Amino acid sequence: MPTSLVTGGAGFIGSHVADSLLASGHKVVVLDDLSGGFRENVPAQAEFAQASCTDVDAVNALFATHRFDFVYHLGAYAAEGLSHFIRRFNYTNNVIGSVNLVNASVNHGVKCFVFTSSIAVYGPGQSPMREDMTPEPEDPYGVAKYAVELDLAAARRMFGLNSVVFRPHNVYGERQNTADRYRNVLGIFMNQILSGEPCSIFGDGEQTRAFTYISDVAPVIARAPSVPAALNQAFNIGADKPYTVNRLAEVVQEAMGKKTGVKHLEARKEVVHAFSDHAKVAKVFGKSTPVTLEEGVARMATWVKSVGPRKPTVFDGIEVEKNLPPSWRAAMKKG
Repeated sequence: MPTSLVTGGAGFIGSHVADSLLASGHKVVVLDDLSGGFRENVPAQAEFAQASCTDVDAVNALFATHRFDFVYHLGAYAAEGLSHFIRRFNYTNNVIGSVNLVNASVNHGVKCFVFTSSIAVYGPGQSPMREDMTPEPEDPYGVAKYAVELDLAAARRMFGLNSVVFRPHNVYGERQNTADRYRNVLGIFMNQILSGEPCSIFGDGEQTRAFTYISDVAPVIARAPSVPAALNQAFNIGADKPYTVNRLAEVVQEAMGKKTGVKHLEARKEVVHAFSDHAKVAKVFGKSTPVTLEEGVARMATWVKSVGPRKPTVFDGIEVEKNLPPSWRAAMKKG
């Protein structure tokens, strides 16, 4: 029975990857500091360790105890837009925490390190994004993710550590943290609708994204080390069909059964059109029929309504206030 470490396994994608690994016969250990996840998300059959990837002593102790075969690193603070204003926090969590895991993986003979990167590594003006493009990240979150990709490549050359990199985008579904006001637009919309508030949209809402249901992503990530052609490769993974954020708000309100309208906020600096090419992942892992946006949103809406509204959290460690979006600044003042 292989033993796998899943960082961020109390979070959204991580908990679903842990489920997939358990279903395929892995022993699973979840490492999570619960800063963005929930203890109830951790599968009952998994062992849980509450600590941060930035705690090098905790990481090393965990590796010494469990002799992991595989590491699935999904623990990150994935607020791309906010990353401009929390640069130190971003790099500490998303780079240093990752390096702690890479070091431990090398020292303890891990067979494969699976890393969830992001399409943020590509930067603007590269749609549809393909893996053969040169990454040009424009925000600290994308910079951090690409830095880890480069570090894994270096670890492969120097130490022979195998890895698989996934660049998912706009993944949604059950267990998403709907209280996070800085990321996961579907969760934000649903939480606002439950509270009778309009869906807040930055700018005119005509920016486009392809939204990906969790069941189209987690099982592929889980089986990556068992696919020889996947080793030491990077893959875009997610839905193919882009939608405007305005259309997304309509679909979400239909699924929630409540029309609260939309509220357009001042535009923020972000990529206007972002979607990926998925020919490579289809070739290596096989094609599948994705869950439609309407079906996936309906499933998530059923879960969200069962959980109920959550009070939106405010990040209290802003490091740079210059150019902070007005709505975020207002939320800080309210506390």
